[in-house]
Amino acid sequence: MTPLRLTPARCLLVGALAGTLSAADWPSWRGPRQDNSTPETRFPERWSKSEHVRWRTELPEAGNSSPIVIGGKVFGTQALHDGKQRTVMALDRKTGKLRWQQGVAYDEADPRHKTNPHCAASPVTDGRCVVASFGSAGIVAYDFSGKTLWKADLGKQRHEWGQGSSPVIHGDRVIVYHGPGEFSSLHSLDKKTGKVQWKVVLKEQHPAERFDGFAGKNDGALGTFSTPLVIRAQERDEIILPVANKVRAFAPADGRELWSSDGINPLVYSSTTFGEGTLLSMGGFFGGVVAIRPGGEGDRTGQRLFHEQRMKKHTIGSPIIHEGHAYVSVTDGFLQCYRMTDGKMVFEERLPSSGAASATRASCVRVGDRIYVVNQSGDTLVVKASPKYELLASNPLGELSNSTPAFSDGEIFVRTHNALYCIAQ
Repeated sequence: MTPLRLTPARCLLVGALAGTLSAADWPSWRGPRQDNSTPETRFPERWSKSEHVRWRTELPEAGNSSPIVIGGKVFGTQALHDGKQRTVMALDRKTGKLRWQQGVAYDEADPRHKTNPHCAASPVTDGRCVVASFGSAGIVAYDFSGKTLWKADLGKQRHEWGQGSSPVIHGDRVIVYHGPGEFSSLHSLDKKTGKVQWKVVLKEQHPAERFDGFAGKNDGALGTFSTPLVIRAQERDEIILPVANKVRAFAPADGRELWSSDGINPLVYSSTTFGEGTLLSMGGFFGGVVAIRPGGEGDRTGQRLFHEQRMKKHTIGSPIIHEGHAYVSVTDGFLQCYRMTDGKMVFEERLPSSGAASATRASCVRVGDRIYVVNQSGDTLVVKASPKYELLASNPLGELSNSTPAFSDGEIFVRTHNALYCIAQ
């Protein structure tokens, strides 16, 4: 297919060379360890639109998904014609030039929020294939030359605000949350063929009482936009997914529910983080917070380490856990720090903004003892990863951004609604 405002080059024929991931790769939107952190530490701390920009590639339409990086390639999802075409782009890492763009056509009008363009889910790679979720248009896997390996049709995905949950690769499985909406479900697909191995229907139930501002005529706003998290705990693997009203854990082998905990509100945006032995889930729109150890069976509500029924702020970004504290960028432009022993808030500080849009929808990323977060004005704020708030740098690009940056081999990849940037020293 022919993308808008981008000139396709010859396909980069590296499929036969693709293999295992390296420590410097950023294979999914939450990084190599699925915890919003990188084991690397040498990245630029300061830049501007004219300083330390290795390249800038114009994008054809707005998008909220995040780039992934492996070896010499950068992959991203991109909607064209407001979702009539849903694509994966492969760019050359050194130059930012488009190598190939492949996707699927979809003629039906899926609903979405005006701030959430189609293809909001980020792609994922295992070093051999790239998998993308296109919602109602299906789940598609490509090799590194752009050849379609398989396509799985999981049915309609309809929610008034669209979708944003990214696929996850776990061994020979692709774990996909297909929702929110009336057809919400969790799937395991065969990574080689796309065949559905199991499916769990996730019925979205209304709570007896709502505390998040969506009671009455807006009571239909419920469901989760979270990406599943696969962890290893107590000698077994668990898929963790916060859904409407609960945090739930499933067995990757067959989708059997292992345990659940109450305490999440019925509308969830952020994804669960696992760190230092603890799972931390945060609901959206002033929702609940649940901290709990993995493992166990059945209803584990009584085993929560701490629980907050109503947050002070609205949260879309996912938290970071580091040295006994949790850090999260809340939507209205604040950075919060919580103590993991009891959930007490240590600080709440407003982040600066070079433009009028100080809100943040991206997740923070930890690089050593620094936290990077992008706001909607396109500023990347760098803050000390410490229970004492310290702003280290503010790096403006002047373009709207809702995406989480990718960090790989000393380079930072920042997506705005206008372009994809490679920032390097």
